[in-house]
Amino acid sequence: MIDRRLQYVVSTARYGSFTAAAEHVGVTQSAITKSVADLEQQLGFQIFNRTTRGVIVTEEGSSFVKRASRLIEEGRDLLRGAAAGADPYAGALQIGICPPSLELLLVDPLTMLVNRHPKLRLHIVGGSYDRIVQDLRTGAVDVAFGYDAAFNDQPDFQRPPAPPIQSTLFVRKGHPILECKDVTLAEMAKYDLISPSGSAPYNAAWRAIYEESDVEVRDRIHVIDCFPLVTRLVRSSDILGITSTHYTQTSVFKRHFEAVHAPHLFKAAPLCFATRLRWKPRPAVRAFMKACREYMPSARDAAEA
Repeated sequence: MIDRRLQYVVSTARYGSFTAAAEHVGVTQSAITKSVADLEQQLGFQIFNRTTRGVIVTEEGSSFVKRASRLIEEGRDLLRGAAAGADPYAGALQIGICPPSLELLLVDPLTMLVNRHPKLRLHIVGGSYDRIVQDLRTGAVDVAFGYDAAFNDQPDFQRPPAPPIQSTLFVRKGHPILECKDVTLAEMAKYDLISPSGSAPYNAAWRAIYEESDVEVRDRIHVIDCFPLVTRLVRSSDILGITSTHYTQTSVFKRHFEAVHAPHLFKAAPLCFATRLRWKPRPAVRAFMKACREYMPSARDAAEA
C-alpha cells in the first residue's frame, strides 16, 4: 500500500493549499497539514513554503512531488494491469525531450504510436538537458529522447540508439551571408548564433566558428530551447540558427528561411532513448522506440535509399 501522505503531498501541490487538497482527498485540513509536516520532518527538508494564500513547492519539494506523483500513477497502472485481459499499453507514457527543438522529429512516430495503441496517454515535456536528466532519474519521465553525446556521461542510464539527425545552420531570407559563394568560418563568426542547451554534439563546431576569428564563444551564443522563439529571432535578425535538415524541407521553412551550406561543420549526430538502467522499459516505452525507428524522418530516408 502506498503511503497516504504521498497522495496528500501531490494533492496539496496540485491544488495550491492544504484546504483545497483536503476537500479533494476527503479528509480534514488539519489531518493533511499534520501529515505533511510529519513527512517533512522525516525527510529532513521542506516540501512546501507556507504563505497566507496557500503553499508554494520548494526546489527540493519539486523533485519529491514529481516522484510521488509518478509512484501513485504507477500504482494505479499496476492495479489496472492486474485485471484479466488488460491492455499492457494503457495508461500514461511520460516522454522527456531535450532539447525541445527535437519534437518535430517525433510528430509522425507519436501519431502512429497513438493510432496503434488507443488507450495509451502521452505526457510529453520538453526542457533543458539538466531538467530532463533529473526527471528521468526521479521517475518523473519514463524515457528521454535526445542527443546521445549529452547522455554519454550518465552511468545510471541505458541509451538504446535512435535514428541519427543531420543538422544545418539556417538564416532568414535576404541574410548577408547568403551572398557569399563559399561560406567560411570567418564569415559565420561575424554573427551571433542560437544553440540548444546541452548541445554536446555541436560544442566543437561553435568553437571552430568563433575561436579561429579570436572571438569569445560565450559572447556570441544564445542558449534557447524554445524553437518557436528561435525561428522568430532568426527571422527578425541576422542571428544564425540550427535545425534539422528535415525541417528545411517544410513549406514554413521554405517561405521564411534559407539553409547555410556548411557540410564541414556538421556530421550526422547520434540520438538515443535514455532510460534508467535498473528499470526494464515497459511495453509502452518499447513501442515508442519502435515507432521512432520506423517513422522518424531519417529512418524513412534510410529505408527509401
